[in-house]
Amino acid sequence: MKLLIRVLASAVALFVATAVVPGIELRAGTTLDKVTTLVVVALIFGVINAVLKPIVKTIGCLFYVLTLGLFALVVNGLLLWLASWVAGKLSVPFHITGFWAAFWGAIIVGLVTWMLSLLIPERHERGQHR
Repeated sequence: MKLLIRVLASAVALFVATAVVPGIELRAGTTLDKVTTLVVVALIFGVINAVLKPIVKTIGCLFYVLTLGLFALVVNGLLLWLASWVAGKLSVPFHITGFWAAFWGAIIVGLVTWMLSLLIPERHERGQHR
């Protein structure tokens, strides 16, 4: 259930990014197609983050330290751009036109996802791990 909520939160965040950032294009026609596309892109972005982000953080540890973490913004933008490329290869109608659109889109996605996580209470039951 937690995974589904995270994917839906990412899909909402991607929707906000498509509305706010020029260069992030959602090319689906109907509302159902748009929702499906956003969920698929959220899944792609989640898989890319789960697989590549720890590797990039390990390899680029020095850059994270030297830039006081600002390098993470560049990495997140590049990972979002990669998700757009993968979506294109899978014929998913979602496209990011360049690095700066991906950079600002990643910031929007991060902020919206964070805000949504504040609204969704986590249940902490004693003795149960999720």
